Amino acid sequence: MLELAAPLLTTLADGRRLAVATVIEVDGSAPRALGTSMAVDSAGSVIGSISGGCVEGAVYDACTRVLESGDAEVCSFGFSDDDAFAVGLACGGRITVFVQELGLPGERGELSSEVRDALERAAARRAAGLALVLDDDDSVRMLTPHEFAVTDGPALHDVAVALDGALASGRPQRRELSCDGALRTVVLLVSAPPPRLILFGAVDFSVALSAAAQLLGYRVTVCDARPVFATAERFPGAEVVNRWPADYLAETEVDERTVVCILTHDDKFDVPLIETALALPVAYVGAMGSRRTHDRRVAALRERGLGDDALASLHSPIGLDLGASSPEETAVSILAEVLATRTASSGRPLRSVEGPIHRLAAAPAGRPTRSIP
Repeated sequence: MLELAAPLLTTLADGRRLAVATVIEVDGSAPRALGTSMAVDSAGSVIGSISGGCVEGAVYDACTRVLESGDAEVCSFGFSDDDAFAVGLACGGRITVFVQELGLPGERGELSSEVRDALERAAARRAAGLALVLDDDDSVRMLTPHEFAVTDGPALHDVAVALDGALASGRPQRRELSCDGALRTVVLLVSAPPPRLILFGAVDFSVALSAAAQLLGYRVTVCDARPVFATAERFPGAEVVNRWPADYLAETEVDERTVVCILTHDDKFDVPLIETALALPVAYVGAMGSRRTHDRRVAALRERGLGDDALASLHSPIGLDLGASSPEETAVSILAEVLATRTASSGRPLRSVEGPIHRLAAAPAGRPTRSIP
C-alpha cells in the first residue's frame, strides 16, 4: 500500500474511490513479496501488481466487490491445483490478501488524517509505517504510529517497537505480537527512504556501478579527492563529493542499509577508508583489487589493530564470481553480492537451492563495530 502512495493520493484527489489489496501472507513460492499492493479505482483502472500477473484477475474481482459493498475482505489463493490454475497461481505457493476501501472525504471509507499522513510521507520518500492487525474474527485493523502515541500502557507497545524495527530494516514483516492484551498476527507495512550507496573512487567501474545502483533504487554518492575525475557530468543522478574519503565517511550519515564500495585502488586512500568503514554499522563494505592487493591491505589493517572479526566482514576482492570483465559486468557482480549479503542468501544458482524461490529474507548476521580513535 505504501509503495503505491503517490498514485493512490492522486486518484483520490481526482475524485475516484479505491479498493486496495495488500499481501498479508506468503506461504511457499509466490511471485511478489509480503506487503505488495494492487488497487482498483471506481472507474475500473488498475494501479500496481500483486503477483506479477498470476492472480490479478481474481484480485480485481475482489476489489470490485469491496468497492460495491464497502466491506473489507481477506482472500487466499493457491496450493489447490484447481484453484491455483483457476487464478493463474501455478507456482505452488499461497498468497493471502487484505482488500479494503479508501474513500473520498465525507464518504464511506474516508481516510483518517493519520493514514493520509503515512501515505503522504511515503509519497515523499520519507519513512512511514502502518500495522495491520489480524483479529480472531478474521477482521483486520489498520493502526498508525498515532495510535501508539495516544494509547496508554503496554497495549500496543510491542507493535510500536516492531514497527520501528521494520522501518529501520526497510522491509515489511509479519510477526506474532502482543496487542491489546492478546497474541495477534501483525503485518508491518513500511516505506523507507532510499538506501545509500557510497562509492569511493571516480573510475570507469564507478560510473557503471553508480548507474546500475540507481536502477535498483539506491541513492548514490560518489566521493573522490580528485575534482578533475569526480564530476557531475561523469556521474549523472549521483551526489558528487570532492573530499578526502576517510574524512567524508567518518562524518556523513549512514545506517544499517548503507552500502560502502571502495574502488580507489590506492593504499593511501584504501587502508584508512576500510578501517573507518568497518567500524560503522552499515550493511556492506566492499573493496576492489587483486588478491595480492587484498593481502597487502589486510596486513596494513592488522598493523592498525583490526582483528579477525572486523576483517571477516570485508568483501574483498569485491563482487561475486560471475566472470565479469567490463565495468558494466563488474557492476552486476558487485550488486549481486550486495543483494545476497543484504538478504543473507547463498548467491548459488536457484537450480541448486531447495525450498521456495520467493521467500522472506533472513536477517543478516550482525557485524561487530569498532570505535575510531
